[in-house]
Amino acid sequence: MAYLENSMSADKQKAYEGLNKIGRGAYGTVYKAKDKQTGNDVALKKVCVPLDEDGIPMSTLREIALLRQLNSHDHPNIVKLLDICHGQQVGQDLVMFLVFEHIEQDLATYIEKNPKGFSTLQIRQLSRDILNGVDFLHSNRVIHRDLKPQNLLVTYDGHVKLADFGLAKTYDFDMKLTSVVVTLWYRAPEVLLGLSYATPVDIWSIGCIIVELYSLKPIFCGSSEGDQLSKIFRLLGKPAKHEWPEENTSIKWNSFDVINQITLGQFCPYICETAQDLIMGMLTFDPNKRMTALDALNHKYFKEEPINT
Repeated sequence: MAYLENSMSADKQKAYEGLNKIGRGAYGTVYKAKDKQTGNDVALKKVCVPLDEDGIPMSTLREIALLRQLNSHDHPNIVKLLDICHGQQVGQDLVMFLVFEHIEQDLATYIEKNPKGFSTLQIRQLSRDILNGVDFLHSNRVIHRDLKPQNLLVTYDGHVKLADFGLAKTYDFDMKLTSVVVTLWYRAPEVLLGLSYATPVDIWSIGCIIVELYSLKPIFCGSSEGDQLSKIFRLLGKPAKHEWPEENTSIKWNSFDVINQITLGQFCPYICETAQDLIMGMLTFDPNKRMTALDALNHKYFKEEPINT
């Protein structure tokens, strides 16, 4: 832990103690520490910010301001940012530490700990928490861009909090090197095709995650962009030719042949009809036709009495 301590300013070293690296690489470089003033455990996320000739880039300052603004709302489904510590300059980078509330497990671990699965009520609560957090981000014009079970934290009482958005993801170079970060499994088709994207990319990811809560395994496990698209089309069907953005991508519509197509119900027989309807509204190829987070929260899936409680 010497490198971490040497990277922090002296006053912040006095504020936090007991530094230990935590996680399995899913969060990049994150350390568990104790806030000496409150006695609470915290998570310190190391962020490397590339400096320009004027010092800290204006884009970074805007990201920090945005994180502070979002944090001021104290949203129950967003991990709390407690402090931002300026560290030492290393080469052309400034090392900073974002101090978050510490939550013991992510959704991937939570799923692993429940091999018998979840009740409909549990899945509905977890899904609602995720959507509430994403709706809050989208209403503040923030796209998460990397929603997956490893970036969703689960509290001791079973509620979800979104993590790793904004500065924590954009400027953390260590995270980009981990295999978990570069996974394609939760990426929307427009991202796989190299197109411009907006808030609908998060909705696609949530659709994949809800299926995983039912099936206890990822729905699309591709090994490359093309393979990921092939797996998506095998389950959801190949989009019509007029929906394909031929002019904006080098990947051609006729390069995909769907063989042995299956349905969502075949992939996961335990998903009820209303859940399937919700998920298919999220896993829509055309992002302009994909439902919004608010649409999803108002879906009948969250309002009906579940058959399997």
